[in-house]
Amino acid sequence: VLVLGAGMAGLVAAYELRNAGYRVQVLEYNARAGGRNWTLRGGDRYTELGGQTQECRFDQDLYINPGPWRLPYHHRGMLSYCKRLGVALEPFVQINHNAYLHSRKAFGGKPQRLRAVKADFNGHVAELLAKATQGHALDADVTAEDRAILLDSLRLWGALDKNYRFVKGPDSNDRRGYERDPGGGLSARPAFSEPVALSDLLHSGLWAALPFGEMYDMQTTMFQPVGGMGQVGQAFGRELGPLIRYNAKIIEIHQDEHAVSATFEDLAAGSTRQTVRADWCVCTIPLSILSQIPMNVDGPMAKAIAAVPYCTGLKVGLQFKRRFWEEDEQIYGGITYTDLPIGQISYPSSHFFAAGKGVLLGAYIWDMISSMDFSSMTPAERVAKAVEYGSQIHPQYTQEFDNGIAVAWHRVPSAMGCFGLWSDANRAEHYDNLCGFDGRIVLAGEHASYLPAWQEGAVTSALDAIDRLHRRALAAGAAV
Repeated sequence: VLVLGAGMAGLVAAYELRNAGYRVQVLEYNARAGGRNWTLRGGDRYTELGGQTQECRFDQDLYINPGPWRLPYHHRGMLSYCKRLGVALEPFVQINHNAYLHSRKAFGGKPQRLRAVKADFNGHVAELLAKATQGHALDADVTAEDRAILLDSLRLWGALDKNYRFVKGPDSNDRRGYERDPGGGLSARPAFSEPVALSDLLHSGLWAALPFGEMYDMQTTMFQPVGGMGQVGQAFGRELGPLIRYNAKIIEIHQDEHAVSATFEDLAAGSTRQTVRADWCVCTIPLSILSQIPMNVDGPMAKAIAAVPYCTGLKVGLQFKRRFWEEDEQIYGGITYTDLPIGQISYPSSHFFAAGKGVLLGAYIWDMISSMDFSSMTPAERVAKAVEYGSQIHPQYTQEFDNGIAVAWHRVPSAMGCFGLWSDANRAEHYDNLCGFDGRIVLAGEHASYLPAWQEGAVTSALDAIDRLHRRALAAGAAV
């Protein structure tokens, strides 16, 4: 079996096929295994389309994941391979109630703690529901017995007082935080903070970020590999060893009734062209690249390959002279969400309280307009812009910034995009044709899944593809 691409789908396919007794050859464009499973650390060099080369200058043990960065607890495929390959995992902090929600249009541009926004939104909604319940507006839907239980639940959920009001005091502050925290001795008395008015909260738009931690793929517990997501690709690379041929740029794929061949350029040997043949092919090349490679598949698969656009995602990693987010603001992991073009700031979920420098994910941009604006800049300009925007949330940026690196995914030569963007209409028309066999070729990857952008989509699509390949191979052998 010929496996094209050593990203997660290709690595899983090669690993399982080898274990099942198949002879496997993997061709990979990059000089490393993992594909978008990738970690940048000090000393790494990366050249994007257009020729701009960056060298990562992070301190030892500090890194950024330009691609995937977290593993949900129910992504059992990825978690199982981490366990089987000895990749150590640690918790990834998705939701931190002490991180910020920020909008340039709200509260004078001052960032608000997530805990306060969540407490105030829940509290005001609970109070409104309690009023409606007490006013018998819900009698058609709630029995008299259930009404009393509903009021008790609203008081508890919304931190309402005994009169079912969300007001300044011990109940609301137990959720939103205090102006001055409770302590001991003569300075023990807390100072209560004032909830934000409902109208101000609604018009701020900050409530839009509250559901992120409730979404199925972002619910607690989430994990990350110790030392960076690229540890997974490296572990697969060590396991598969000489089965992977690196620096192999595929330029043509051809099949006939007997075999599949792939012609590639050896990038490490001055673009020398070579061709390899196999009985079957599992092609995991991103569709953004595959659509440019001559391949003799029938119309339905060819149309499907051409039908899926890719997200133009962009990430910026920023190293600072100290971990000011911990020292000054008590933010340990988690994500700040903002309407600034940088989109998000993610704080490291490891090395808490460490002395010395630290690295933030200073931008995660996936909307097309902002990511294209950023990627039109030079890498140094992207980093500078991320620092400029981030300083509106953390003023310490300006003084504490040390260095940074920026990866624009549609400029990554091996991917030309972050992940496949399926629409419902496209799925209905093309998905089955994309995933089905065409002769001796089957595709796999996150694009061939209902989990786009997640590595679990690549894993499950690979397992499905090789299961079908195995059944076809057995049937072909029986026919002979």
